[in-house]
Parts: sequence; structure tokens; C-alpha cells
Amino acid sequence: MKRIIALTFCCMILAAVSAQISDACTNVIITKGASAGGSCMISYAADSHTEYGELYFHPSQDWPEGSMLNVYDWETGILRGRIPQVPHTYQTTGNMNEHQLIIGETTFGGREGLENKDGIMDYGSLIYITLQRARTAREAIRTIDELMQTYGYPTSGESFSIADKDECWIMEIIGKGEEKGAVWVAVRIPDGYICAHANQSRIDKFPLNDPENCLYSKDVISFARKMGYFDGKDEDFSFRDAYCPADWSGLRACEARAWSAFRILGGNAFDADRYLDYAMGVNPDNKMPLYIKPERKISHEDVAKVMRDHFEDTPMDFRYDVGAGPNHAPYRWRPMDWEVDGKSYMFERSIATQQTGFWFIAESRGNMPDEVGALIWFGVDDAATSPLTPIYANVTGVPECYREGNGSVVEYSPTSAFWTITRVTHFAYLFYDRVAPEIQSAIDKYEKENVELVASMDAKAVKMLRGGNRSQALEMLTEFCASRAEEMCSTWRDMGNYLLVKFADGNVKKQNPDGTFTVNEAGKAVDPQHPQFPERWLRAVARDCGDVIEVKSK
Repeated sequence: MKRIIALTFCCMILAAVSAQISDACTNVIITKGASAGGSCMISYAADSHTEYGELYFHPSQDWPEGSMLNVYDWETGILRGRIPQVPHTYQTTGNMNEHQLIIGETTFGGREGLENKDGIMDYGSLIYITLQRARTAREAIRTIDELMQTYGYPTSGESFSIADKDECWIMEIIGKGEEKGAVWVAVRIPDGYICAHANQSRIDKFPLNDPENCLYSKDVISFARKMGYFDGKDEDFSFRDAYCPADWSGLRACEARAWSAFRILGGNAFDADRYLDYAMGVNPDNKMPLYIKPERKISHEDVAKVMRDHFEDTPMDFRYDVGAGPNHAPYRWRPMDWEVDGKSYMFERSIATQQTGFWFIAESRGNMPDEVGALIWFGVDDAATSPLTPIYANVTGVPECYREGNGSVVEYSPTSAFWTITRVTHFAYLFYDRVAPEIQSAIDKYEKENVELVASMDAKAVKMLRGGNRSQALEMLTEFCASRAEEMCSTWRDMGNYLLVKFADGNVKKQNPDGTFTVNEAGKAVDPQHPQFPERWLRAVARDCGDVIEVKSK
């Protein structure tokens, strides 16, 4: 009976965690000392089956005395309450503001019952309101704290990535249930190091007397004591162990993604094999460090590789089991958890996933004026099959294809980048090993061009700013971003047509060296190719229904 109760409880936990992580997000934090270009970087994938790929935009504004701000729940759009507006708000483009402040997040859930149902400030409101009110990472931490303590925090545990021109921080918060406010701790990532988090609390023990590198709420330990989460010495307190103990799902579906980010970016400086049992959920005591020092400087292109990762060439690589189908697809449709013959299973949750609404790599480039230094590499839909477009955070408006209101998850728009890319990506899901290389080739070409063009735009804009032509510089940057976004959408529309022609009906049409399709002297298509299925997949089919489809001898 005890075993039955325990199994039932574990299945309930697995289902609850799987429901959360199916929408889960991933962040990577790069300090300027670890960056190839000397910038602070944050990457973020907004993963949700209901999140739409659009670029939020709010110009700076002065507000009359007595103005009020409506606070809407970020996920549902439902009004949560109203708060006093500040006299002046900063411009925000996506998750970055005009002063080069960046904020990203991942949700870790944590102990049940700590959401304050009457609170107003959910995690999305904290991000976007703080971006309008803070100039630096430390100001952002203070602003988040003030908003939570004043208006209440209604959502579950959350990890924030916060960066400005000089510093990068990870801040973790969780509510106090019926008590208004939240407890939290924020740790500065040492310069030259990198961090990653993915829906599991990552801050373990932290210094209690080092405000230069660690900030925390005054009751972060006492509240844990009161709730029975901790009873040791203050110096032994672990935020993670108290508020979000890591179980199998927290490791395998969440920490495994942070492990993979460290594996890709850390190089030989990170011993991935040492922490493999931790990432696999086998050894929770073998805790992975909060941050590591990579063996080489990291570019935004390197971070993009992380955001496109499916655990390739690791023990968690899921391109080759029968679930991948004959085309080695590193995707599994939801639900993630399932049960067969009394045993529970869960599909892998990689960094790149089909339900991404939007994703970005934001760079705070302190060696340039804010008008130029604040740069977002922005993409929509699945990171593995979508390109990044450069967007300067101080533009006067965002490209139409990324604009709020241009389509939604329930409203198709032919001018929306999200739907343009989603159409192509869905074709990749049908024939992944055939189509994905075609898409990746287009991504590589477009993004390489962007790197060269951004360098040119940077130089031109800085020269204009030094000449006192700020308006002209911003207009030029705005037009550049719109042009690149539209060129990308045009390319992806054409690619959708090309892929349909090439791979129609499961065939692979033959092509000439110049890329045109091969035809005979009468202009008709020659016989297409039919690539062989992988033997492992054929064996699985034979085991499943071989008695029905086996060719019988006469």
C-alpha cells in the first residue's frame, strides 16, 4: 500500500511539474568580461503554447500628477489592479530599455501555496514596469522589491536575469502566501563568468555580508524558518533547498538545460561529464555551480547556438529513438509525461522547443552611446528554425511584422513574422533531417549579413550622434531594422514555397548545381529521390506490426 501511495504521489508531482515545464523558458547570462565584444548579454526564450511572437514597444513618456497605471496579468491579459504612475517612464523595446537595462526570466514554481492571490504584480508586470522605471541592474532589483512588497506578488517562484552596461545579476523570488510581498535573493555574476537558469531555482548558499555582490530581503531566512523549510545556521541557508528543492523533474527537465548551456559555452573549462549524473536526475547532491568561467570569450552567435540546442550528441539526444520518427525529429508533442504498464515516463525538454513565442539575445554595449549600444537580436517561434533580426532598443517604432496586434495565436496574419516563420517551421517538423539543413543555411546567411551590417550601422550612428544629429541617427536605425525584418520575412515566404515544391508528398526532387530543379528535355520533372529510412526505425516498425506487413513467400 505504501508503494502504491508513493507511486501515485510521484505521478501527481510529475504531472504538475510537466504541466509547468512544457511552457518553460531558458535564460543565459554573459558578463562583459566573458563577452567577445565586451557587452553584457542575456538570452531569453518565452516558451508558452499561448504566447505570441511580437515585440513589445512603449515610448518614453511624461505623466501628469495623479496618473494611474493599469496592471494586467502578463499571461492572461486580465486586469489585476491599478497603481500610481511615476512622473516619467523610459522607452522599452521588448525586454530592454533605452538605458540598456535588460530583464529576462524563467519560472521555477517552488513550494506550493506561496502565491498571494490578492497580489497585483505578477512576474511579467514586474519585468515590464521595472524596465520603464529603472536605469541600472541594482535599481531594477530595488524597484522589483518595492513593487512586490507594496502591491503583492501573485505568481509562483521566479528567476530573473538582470543586466546593465556593467553588471549581470540573477535574482530569485517567491511569494509569502497570505502575507503581502515576497522573499528574494540576488547574486551578481562575477565579471568574466557566465550563468544559466531554466525553471529550477539555482541560488544555493549565498554571502550574508557582501552587498557589493549579494542582496536579499531581510526576512528571506526567517520566513523559511517560520514555514518549517529551514532550521540550521544562517550561514548554511540555501535559497534553493528551502524554497524549491530539486526533484528528478527539476533536474532532468530544467537543470539539464543549464548544464547543456554550460557544456556548449564552457568548453574544457566546464567538466560536463562530472555533472552528467546531476543533469540526468540521478545525483541531486552533485550540485552544479551557479556560474562558470568559460575557456574563451563568448559572442552572441555562440549564445544563439545554445538557444537552438536539442541536447545533440549527449546521452539525452533524442533524435534517434523511435519517437523521433524516420526523419530524426528532436521534438515531442505534448503532453510531456505519460504512463505505460504502470511505469511513468517523460520526454526530454531541450532548450529549443516548438512552443516558443519569441526569443532574443540582448546586448548592453556600454562602450557605445545608449542610442546605439542597446541592441536586441530578436526572433519568433522555435529558436532552432528561426532567424534573429537586429533591433536597436531606441528605435522610434518596431517593424510591422513584429508589431503588437499584427495577428495572434488565434488570428493568422500574412504580414506577421510569427506566422511566416511558423509555416516554414511546421514543414521542418514533417521532414526534419531533410528540411532543417535548408533552413539553417538560410539562417546562417541572413545572420552573417546582419553582423556585418550592424557594425556598419553602429559606426554611422555614432558619427551622427557625435555630430549632434540624434533624430537623424534614430531614424536611420529604425529604417534599418524595418528593412532587415521585411527582407527576412520575404526570404522566409519564398523559402516556404521552395520547400513545398522540393519535398511535396514525401519526395525529394532532384536539383541542378545552381539549385534549380532537374527536368528532362521536355521540361518535365525527373523521378524524385526517396531516401532510405533508418534501420533502427524500421526494426521498431517491424516489431510493432511485422506480423501484418511482412511479405509472405508464395
